Amino acid sequence: MRWFWLDRFEEFVRCRRAVAIKAVTLAEEHLHDHFPGASIVPNSLVLEGLAQTAGLLVVDAIDYRRRVVLAKVGASEFAFDAVPGDVLRFAVEIVELSEEGSVVRATSTVGDRPQGRAELFFGHIPPGESVPKLFSNEEFNRWLDNLGIYAVAREEDGTPVTRDRVAVED
Repeated sequence: MRWFWLDRFEEFVRCRRAVAIKAVTLAEEHLHDHFPGASIVPNSLVLEGLAQTAGLLVVDAIDYRRRVVLAKVGASEFAFDAVPGDVLRFAVEIVELSEEGSVVRATSTVGDRPQGRAELFFGHIPPGESVPKLFSNEEFNRWLDNLGIYAVAREEDGTPVTRDRVAVED
């Protein structure tokens, strides 16, 4: 991941679930190019938001020991298109987790309306030459700070997650 499409996290429970928010604004270039004359968020970007939310949950669950890559989007469906003014809420939950991969159930809503759902499969790749490191630990932690993850992140027992535990493997 080279950029974050998320605005902030509202919930983050290690190894279990997370909720992130994305406010859709007219300032976003893709809204003007995707369907000229109709400002809508492509569902591929809704999937990107779900995958980013889930990917951060999964990489944290495996203590940043491996690189987490989206391997497959399973069954997915969308009820309607998100448009400027909508606030997308991405909710994800880990269904299966192993050293080699994970499965995450993901939903997007706008207000109280279900917008989309997907099953996401992630591969966990050992650090090395096959998947280059995209950012330093300092940069990654700064992004997590900006997303507000440390304001809401909790262990499964409810204790706060601290910033010093995040270190991306080389």
